Amino acid sequence: MNPIFTLFGDSDSIMVTVLVFLASTTFAFSIMAVVRVRGSVRRRAAGISAAGVEDNGSLRGSSRKAAQRLVDYTTRHYSADDSKDMKVLRQRLIRAGIFDSSGVAYFFLARTGLAVGLALVAFFFAPFTQGTASFWMSIGVCGIVGYVAPSVYLDRRISARMDEHRSGFPDFMDLLVVCADAGLSMEAALDRVGSELADSYPSLSANIHMANLEIRAGRTLTEALDHLGDRLGLEEARSFATLIQQSDELGSSITEALRVYSEDMRHKRLSRAEEKAYSLPAKLSLPMMVCIFPVIFVVILLPVAVRLYTGNY
Repeated sequence: MNPIFTLFGDSDSIMVTVLVFLASTTFAFSIMAVVRVRGSVRRRAAGISAAGVEDNGSLRGSSRKAAQRLVDYTTRHYSADDSKDMKVLRQRLIRAGIFDSSGVAYFFLARTGLAVGLALVAFFFAPFTQGTASFWMSIGVCGIVGYVAPSVYLDRRISARMDEHRSGFPDFMDLLVVCADAGLSMEAALDRVGSELADSYPSLSANIHMANLEIRAGRTLTEALDHLGDRLGLEEARSFATLIQQSDELGSSITEALRVYSEDMRHKRLSRAEEKAYSLPAKLSLPMMVCIFPVIFVVILLPVAVRLYTGNY
């Protein structure tokens, strides 16, 4: 008998073991080859898309092109309109943090799309009242809600950003005073303070950075600060721009003016906090009367009512 067979046992078991090993090895190498080929195809596809090859014949590419043409047409249509309402809308978009040149087009497209879309939803999902007055009223209400929703969203976003600007402006003034005491110019101080406020107040930091870019582009400091006040929408920012302009024209110390104005900002922030604290009891009176006092009356009078009802008083 073969010594190998004697060492490892029966020849049939050895053959089965060899076949299982070969099958497992072939299966493992097949999986590795498939994974490798798929990774290579994925990398090539990523390189092709990065190279800018567009899917012109696909439905997705055609839809993207059609949407882009619609946005471009709407942008050209509203960019020619220089009415007062359009200026107010552009200012609202800027205060909301939407600096895209096509922001007006997106706003009107969203308003139209939501109005039509919600009206269609109401039309298809209210079949039981179809043809009645309530059916058409529901369609009209949904259309009005869709028409007003973008404006409401814009107002809420402006309010949130203005709260951030109002709470961060005293810190902005304090840091400006520190930079002015250190001997930095106003332009360098704005650049430094804008980078320091990026983590705490990102919106305020972005607007300060835009003011720095305007100064580097050739605008004067007063003009850049005026535009900063318009973007922030705060009376404090406009007063700050006026303060810098008057200090520059009169030749007074900007550092002292900044220090006085910074103290005024801190006092205003403290006054707003005290006003909210003092108005809190008046705001809590209605919830207490509606939610707490009835429960207290029930807890106090219920045992008396039960005893009177049962005659055990």
